[in-house]
Amino acid sequence: MTTRPAPSTVTSTTTTPIDAGTVAGILNSCLGSEAPQFHSVIAVRTPVASSDTDGVVIAVNSADQYVQCETKGAKGTSMSVPPTFINDRLWGTGHLIEYFDSFSEPAGTGQSLSLGAGHYTPDVAKVTVSYGNDPKEYPTVMAGGAFVHTAAITTGNNKNSLTPTPYIHAYNAAGKEIYNQKKQPTTKP
Repeated sequence: MTTRPAPSTVTSTTTTPIDAGTVAGILNSCLGSEAPQFHSVIAVRTPVASSDTDGVVIAVNSADQYVQCETKGAKGTSMSVPPTFINDRLWGTGHLIEYFDSFSEPAGTGQSLSLGAGHYTPDVAKVTVSYGNDPKEYPTVMAGGAFVHTAAITTGNNKNSLTPTPYIHAYNAAGKEIYNQKKQPTTKP
């Protein structure tokens, strides 16, 4: 008899702010000589740490180019080379959300860290995230036109358990859902 792995569950989405002095060091180690051109709009620690990641900093420059730096302590790195994201990279008529890097990493026995970020247009008043087939939506951290979603996910002791896919939802100021990643493609023809 084979046993099915227990379903993964979100156990926390709580973040804590990273202080300004530490953010400066993170941006310096992530961006090098370009760091002074950027200012942080979101800087938070994740609800659980993996061996490589315990937070994220999203920063923007005067040309409205965003960067995402993952953190471990006071050091920052980027999955993208160069780490800059230009806002209209995927946008066209009707686009409301642009995605930056998103990933999941093991965070100790039976836990995983899920982390992702993106940018939204002024039409968006609220961004939430759901995971896998669970319809429950969790808040994201939003500031300066960017959002971050992060969660501690219990995967059980089965090493074959997968972290559920995050799906972004966006709402306008009236509370109407205007974007659902499960139902809409990320790019339009």
